Amino acid sequence: MKYKTKDIKLTVDDFHVKNHRQIVADFLKIKKESILNVSVFKKSVDARRKNNVHYVVSFVFETKLNLDKNKNVLPMPVQTDFFDDIKQKETNKKVLVVGSGSAGLFCALYLAKSGLKPILIEQGKCVKKRQQDIDKLWLDGVLNEESNVQFGLGGAGTFSDGKLTTSAHNQYVYTVFSQLVKYGAPSEILTEAMPHVGTDNLKTVVTNIAEEIEKFGGNVLFETKLTDFRQDGEKTVATIKNNQTTSELEVDFIVLAIGHSARDTFSLLNEKGMDISQKAFSVGVRIEHDREMINEARYGKNYDKRLPVATYKLATHLSNGRSVYTFCMCPGGQVVLSCSEKESIVTNGMSFFARNEQNSNSALLVNVLPSDFGSSHPLAGVEFQRKIERDAYELTGSFSAPCQQTTDFLKGKKSTEYGDVLPSIMPKPTPANLADCLPKFVFEALKQALPQFGKSIEGFDKTGIITGVETRSSSPVKLNRNENFATNLQNIFVCGEGSGYAGGIVTAAVDGLKCAIKLTEII
Repeated sequence: MKYKTKDIKLTVDDFHVKNHRQIVADFLKIKKESILNVSVFKKSVDARRKNNVHYVVSFVFETKLNLDKNKNVLPMPVQTDFFDDIKQKETNKKVLVVGSGSAGLFCALYLAKSGLKPILIEQGKCVKKRQQDIDKLWLDGVLNEESNVQFGLGGAGTFSDGKLTTSAHNQYVYTVFSQLVKYGAPSEILTEAMPHVGTDNLKTVVTNIAEEIEKFGGNVLFETKLTDFRQDGEKTVATIKNNQTTSELEVDFIVLAIGHSARDTFSLLNEKGMDISQKAFSVGVRIEHDREMINEARYGKNYDKRLPVATYKLATHLSNGRSVYTFCMCPGGQVVLSCSEKESIVTNGMSFFARNEQNSNSALLVNVLPSDFGSSHPLAGVEFQRKIERDAYELTGSFSAPCQQTTDFLKGKKSTEYGDVLPSIMPKPTPANLADCLPKFVFEALKQALPQFGKSIEGFDKTGIITGVETRSSSPVKLNRNENFATNLQNIFVCGEGSGYAGGIVTAAVDGLKCAIKLTEII
């Protein structure tokens, strides 16, 4: 029989040195010989007390013993991968999937394996060509508005830490994780409490998924953008642009799996009369500290070097009702320029699987409400973001991001030097006063929150570098849909982060998968 242990507290040395089979036997008070095939189910670090940093681990194992009455074991949860039992559809219906982020990839992959032969279009480029365009931005300050950190195979998530953050633990999430491993993600994501794939691995994963879609009869078209669509009886005619060539494609369904930065598509949908709502989101900055400083602040001065690079998650609620929190924390990573429009600055965080760069960084965000937009227009949130991004660009007059020492940020003065922590963003950043590009309420909220965070992590507010601006943490709109993922426009379905119903790689992938399953039921 297969069982899972309850959580076991283990010293770092015990976990790395001691036989796991013996650990389980001792915990359950049974003979080691009766335990078979032991593996880690979940592992996390408890660093609440620096003098007692330890792992919390659960194991899965097999045994011929009946342990149903043992209080230290739990039944092994049923784990179902929805790709293991896909019913084949025999139909001539055509489905166009727009966007190759995690939602679009998982939607198209499921449809392809269902026999539907979807057409997946992506305005950006494949990974190799996309990387070349991103390098031109980071090294030379030359932006390609169609191919960048936001647009291209894998979506914005490809150039991130590849964090697989989710509060849900269900069969859809299990499916996404198991498929990611199948297509090249490290198997550790199945056991780590805070799993991440890393940008280096994500490039391989998304490329393999795109190839699998084509293997099963789908068609993946890069540098191809949806520019218009119209209804023709029961069909929908999509206008797509590939380089300078425009053509029409007649389909039965369009799935918009667009990202949070698909502003051209948001405008098109608004013109077409889609039911779009304003949505709350967050804006702020990126803050960097020395990686070793964060490690010592979390684990203690003489921490065991076998521990993973330290992470943190901070939040506070201010007296004025605003919330300030860290987001998308990238230990041992770098801050990256992520703009997709000319004369604008946007930042994000990125790290490779090893997480071994000099700095650790995180977004530092303040919640923004529709009442802050100053307009009832459905796309007012987009304009709110855009103004901040353009104001940041005006501070430096180029794609050189504005930077400021944390101590100077708190004083509201321009930095003249960087101190011990050097900014990691490229091209070379420019010292500035970020108060000049942030909305006043955002700046004031960050100023209030930083000292509070310094009480949780020593030195958080007294060292480090702040880079602006972070505006694309989530979609600024909600594309309203029903339980079938259908919008008020005929044959138009929406899923993923751009729809406003998901945030992050996992939830977007789950949303795309659910949308595909629903479509196969409808067709």
